[in-house]
Amino acid sequence: MAESESLVPDTGAVFTFGKTKFAENIPSKFWFKNDIPICLSCGDEHTAIVTGNNKLYMFGSNNWGQLGLGSKAAIIKPTCIKALKPEKVKLAACGRNHTLVSTDTGGVYAAGGNNEGQLGLGDTDDRDTFHQIVFFTPTDTIKQLSAGANTSAALTEDGKLFMWGDNSEGQIGLEDKSNVCIPHEVTIGKPISWISCGYYHSAFVTMDGELYTFGEPENGKLGLPNELLMNHRSPQRVLGIPERVIQVACGGGHTVVLTEKVVYAFGLGQFGQLGLGTFLFETSEPKIIERIKDQKICHISCGENHTALMTDHKILLKLYLLKNS
Repeated sequence: MAESESLVPDTGAVFTFGKTKFAENIPSKFWFKNDIPICLSCGDEHTAIVTGNNKLYMFGSNNWGQLGLGSKAAIIKPTCIKALKPEKVKLAACGRNHTLVSTDTGGVYAAGGNNEGQLGLGDTDDRDTFHQIVFFTPTDTIKQLSAGANTSAALTEDGKLFMWGDNSEGQIGLEDKSNVCIPHEVTIGKPISWISCGYYHSAFVTMDGELYTFGEPENGKLGLPNELLMNHRSPQRVLGIPERVIQVACGGGHTVVLTEKVVYAFGLGQFGQLGLGTFLFETSEPKIIERIKDQKICHISCGENHTALMTDHKILLKLYLLKNS
């Protein structure tokens, strides 16, 4: 029986689409009684949701313990992480097979796969419950978390960036190290305002609006000319964007950038994830997404091979297999 649309509240409903544990490639939805999601993050096959009541809900695949529920059984229903109930959860970030969480007391917790030290716990042992990363203290007010394939990042309110995990391609910006099991500060001498970890590359924005990329150099996803790619293991400034940058999002092989006026995209585009038409399969030059220039975009996000943009009117735009008009 079809559900009545009146059952969906005006705010607080969570919609899923694509391959999910709810249904195979058809849209689905759910919502929380007397609570509203304020933060949502999707990994390869698992999802984390933080609500306005500061509760953490997890669901999806759990082969590595990434749901933090004390087992490795998949969960199809959003399930509250009771172990973190005494804490007020603020943020969550899902990687390929691990999850990061921060609380309002400055605590940062991690669960799941840890083969490259991406949990930040000083070893490479997996965890099926959330463990606190002792590196962070109550003085570290976390502004943003990000998780890549096997990498992790935490950005503080005062602009300090810490990264850990896999550095095989230089994606945590520590040059000669292959991986690190505890957080290390990544700095270019300026405070940082935004961080994004892709599969094997990363990018951040400084508080004065400059964009830096680093990590795997293939497919143009760093947005750098060839002469700068030799230094891809350390953050390099992307000079092809003249405006002040606000946000950046890294996918599997592409990067999307939000400036004060427009959205740029570069990297791999064979699935239409750049929003630049079906005939542009790859570009290292940042290009404006012309078809959405009339929209005021307020948030950007990337999956492995797709892109999502949100307008200031809370309209969601998806970029994949877009054809030229």
